[in-house]
Amino acid sequence: TVDESELLTVPDGWKEPAFTREDNPKGLLEESSFATLFPKYREAYLKECWPLVQKALGEHYVNATLDLIEGSMTVTTTKKTFDPYAIIRARDLIKLLARSVPFEQAVRILQDDVACDIIKIGSLVRKRETFIKRRGRLLGPKGSTLKALELLTNCYIMVQGNTVSALGPFSGLKEVRKVVLDTMKNIHPIYNIKTLMIKRELSKDPELRSQSWERFLPKFKRKNLKKRKEPKKKNTKKEYTPFPPPQPESQIDKELASGEYFLKDRQKKRKRMEEIKAKQADAVKKRQEERNKAFIPPKEKPVVKTKKASTEKKIDIEAIKEKVKNAKKKKLGALPVEEVKLKMEADEKKKKKK
Repeated sequence: TVDESELLTVPDGWKEPAFTREDNPKGLLEESSFATLFPKYREAYLKECWPLVQKALGEHYVNATLDLIEGSMTVTTTKKTFDPYAIIRARDLIKLLARSVPFEQAVRILQDDVACDIIKIGSLVRKRETFIKRRGRLLGPKGSTLKALELLTNCYIMVQGNTVSALGPFSGLKEVRKVVLDTMKNIHPIYNIKTLMIKRELSKDPELRSQSWERFLPKFKRKNLKKRKEPKKKNTKKEYTPFPPPQPESQIDKELASGEYFLKDRQKKRKRMEEIKAKQADAVKKRQEERNKAFIPPKEKPVVKTKKASTEKKIDIEAIKEKVKNAKKKKLGALPVEEVKLKMEADEKKKKKK
């Protein structure tokens, strides 16, 4: 009898057995091929490292060709290829080489426990300036943020152009993708790095493996939420009425109401002239008032009377004269009278002791 919980859990350090020639001795029936383009600036590097790429793929019986005229790399299977998944790994290898990943790191994709993920970030942000800013945030000052992320996820990360290439275990790639996408959504990577650090410490405890970690993980809230600006003029809806609004009065209706309509042309003209003259008179009056403002004297401040000193200090002239006389008698560099007396007393005491 075996406990069911033991069957469900994977023991520590367990690895899937490698796929060997004995598993597929006859090889593959059909030939498969993948091709990818590479930018012009990668041409010189690929030319140098291509013999190493051919050697690495030759161990899995996969052919690799480099076309410098067309600017493409092609990988194809042969009749000797026994591993059907080798062509997929070879495809990932040439993709990583095209995305500026060095050969020393890209060749690790041929291992069983290593996978890769190429994350496209170019279309996640509209503005080019914002995109460059957030991509720089992912790198951090002198690449410190990227280095911390590599240590926590055990993945190699390469930020190049509009893509982020990651190479490592599946669990680490999942975390890398989450951090990269969150950074492009304006969530700083430091929050995800803090969470990963806590998860790393929790994974060391065997008791917490089967428990939920939500109570230990930090919950970050956005602080800089911008409040919606309210409009200066608020349009208030009027109450609905089924009747249409009253028709505005015409000029004739206004004249009929005031009785002006029945006046003669001469009387209308005289009334109009009187109104114009009244307006002119008001304008002249206002203009005159503004001119007269310059001639109005300003209000003077009231004079504040200074209070006489009630007690005047009396100067003692005789005392000053005595001080001057004593100063004249003194020699330059001579000690004051009090110090001389003290010195004489000290000398007398010494004589008496002797």
